[in-house]
Amino acid sequence: MNRQLGDFQESAEMYKSASPSSAVVVGIDGSQWSVNAALWAIDEAVSRDVPLRLLYVVAPRGHGPVDPEQEARDLACADVSVRRTLVAVESADKPVKIEWEVLQGQPARVLLNATRSADLLCMGSLGIAHATGSRLGSTAATLATSALCPVAIVRNGSWSTRPRHVVVEVDESPDSVNVLDAGINEARLRGAPLTVLATWQTNLDVHEHIPDEKTLARLDKRLARHRLANPDIEFNPVAVNGSTMNYLERHADSIQLLVISRHRRPGLGEIVGTARAVPGQVNCSVLICQHNQRL
Repeated sequence: MNRQLGDFQESAEMYKSASPSSAVVVGIDGSQWSVNAALWAIDEAVSRDVPLRLLYVVAPRGHGPVDPEQEARDLACADVSVRRTLVAVESADKPVKIEWEVLQGQPARVLLNATRSADLLCMGSLGIAHATGSRLGSTAATLATSALCPVAIVRNGSWSTRPRHVVVEVDESPDSVNVLDAGINEARLRGAPLTVLATWQTNLDVHEHIPDEKTLARLDKRLARHRLANPDIEFNPVAVNGSTMNYLERHADSIQLLVISRHRRPGLGEIVGTARAVPGQVNCSVLICQHNQRL
């Protein structure tokens, strides 16, 4: 472990900067959502051979003198949150090195700074609310668009007896090369089929799920070399009329992860902009990446 759990109230280490070494960083806040994010991130850390770093942020309370009693309560809350997450991660019984850190500052700013050295930043879909008292939306949107590493937003979904796919959203942009590679890695890591999704919209009813044979043929040709290079991955090319959100709604119970580009069109707002932007029946986690990020 990075540091022993001990005298939190007396520890000056809560004010240290995030470690510069590579790690999969998880923003924790005491919620079950952040615990789930830490559990989801274990395999990511193991596959990269880097530590899993749990990062709790104590948000400042106003600009006046520090209230010692309030500070003690904040540190006690951090202690409980870190311990709870450590127990959950250790109970998974996987060969992952665990580090933890408690820092003070604005959560979005602290987490953003942590992405300077992180391989991946993970957070729960309702996470960071404990520390900030606000919804996920603004924090997630800031990190999704500004982080210096890929960002994973981990959601809970209802499990299905059908295989739960990893879905990669592709288009003709340069980013799609990196996004597809990331999707292949995630499918292999999670032993999941990989759906490669291309969409377009017309004036027709988008819920008709009409396939475009020409688009599908081009997509299938594009995947040919990837199939040869990754014979262990089950590729499922899909080209549909409609949006990615429409597809997620229709297949909510069979998708575990969506991999997208930070620079996607029509933007990230419909997926991470606000809590209301994602319909309740869409429960998959989301991995956001771009072409110049570490994966």
